[in-house]
Amino acid sequence: METYTDVLLVTANVGSLFDNVGEIQSEWLQELYKTIHSYKPQFIALHFQEVGGKDYMVNMGHAEKFFWSIESSEEMKDFDRVCIYVDNQFQAEDSFTALGSIYFIHKTLKNICQYDFNVKDFKAVSGKNKYVGSLNGVTTVEKEKFPKNFWPDFKWSRKGFMRTRWIIHNQGLDLVNVHLFHDASNLIACNSSPSIYSANRKNALRYVINRISDNRYTPLPFFLFGDFNFRLDTLSLVQHLSTSADVQTVKKDSSNEVEKIICEEKDNDHQVLLQIEEKIFTYLHQAVFRQDNGKALLKYDKEVADFHDVIREEEIKFPPSYPYSEEYTKPTQYMNTRCPAWCDRILMSHTAQEFIHNSDEDDERSVVYNTVGPNVCMGDHKPVFLFFALKTNDH
Repeated sequence: METYTDVLLVTANVGSLFDNVGEIQSEWLQELYKTIHSYKPQFIALHFQEVGGKDYMVNMGHAEKFFWSIESSEEMKDFDRVCIYVDNQFQAEDSFTALGSIYFIHKTLKNICQYDFNVKDFKAVSGKNKYVGSLNGVTTVEKEKFPKNFWPDFKWSRKGFMRTRWIIHNQGLDLVNVHLFHDASNLIACNSSPSIYSANRKNALRYVINRISDNRYTPLPFFLFGDFNFRLDTLSLVQHLSTSADVQTVKKDSSNEVEKIICEEKDNDHQVLLQIEEKIFTYLHQAVFRQDNGKALLKYDKEVADFHDVIREEEIKFPPSYPYSEEYTKPTQYMNTRCPAWCDRILMSHTAQEFIHNSDEDDERSVVYNTVGPNVCMGDHKPVFLFFALKTNDH
């Protein structure tokens, strides 16, 4: 008999929560709990990136408290089994990823097992399992930082992936927490289409997919969710935004290096339409990124297209998830630091999509792909969630 298990997957880059400790955390958690309460899932997977924030050496203690506050909260009391993995060992520079994953299993979900990568077998999940540290030697998780030789020209940062493997009823699946490389400079991102950063992310994502599909373990359907740092094709977008503008390039005095790009309207008192510097992206008509959830700009979101041979994604109907203002009073406004983009995503293998129950929109089991806290300050990234009914069999 076909049965369904309601699943909620959430990805959240939580760096802002620790860089502004206490300021937005309680509202952030309330929005998460509201989402859980709305959909009443039986299985929840929370994938966090940038645990501890930019100043992780100082703030990692706050990160542990954050994880425990979720696990012990009144709102989560009906989830009687929990698995927590926090890579907080920043002293281990060659393996530190700042990734954290929490999995909650509701008391009504009886038939669930987790994979032990050491003995290569599934085991029933019981109680509360907390693993904090480098996670080396923890046999129910596989964690990897991207190799240094990937990016000889860039600062080696805390980016990588972390995988857990599950059987819900008789359906096996991999859940992979991912953090890929960002655009270090808006100016360099404008140099080519696709940008050098986009090419780096492509290499990294292909590496992750190859690693989780290789023959060390039997390949299973997978969900990849995290901060992919996917950006709009900046060069094409800038050309589009500045079609009716005068474009001037300002160079540094001492070298030929570009310092800023300024696009001025041809009339209208030469108002500055767009200004781009290494870490500044100011567009006069910012509303275009929110209007109709930024739908007109989705054609510049091209980075997933290279992976359509192996990956699917539900239709995006929410505005770009980054970079939101970290000011409490401006929850829907973007910062003028980067071009807004759909960085935070939930992707799946073709085989995984086959197990998602698709129904009418009015059905309580319809698939929902959206942001958490659209009208509340959640930090610079809005968390993104996917709710669906997983088709399983009882026998």
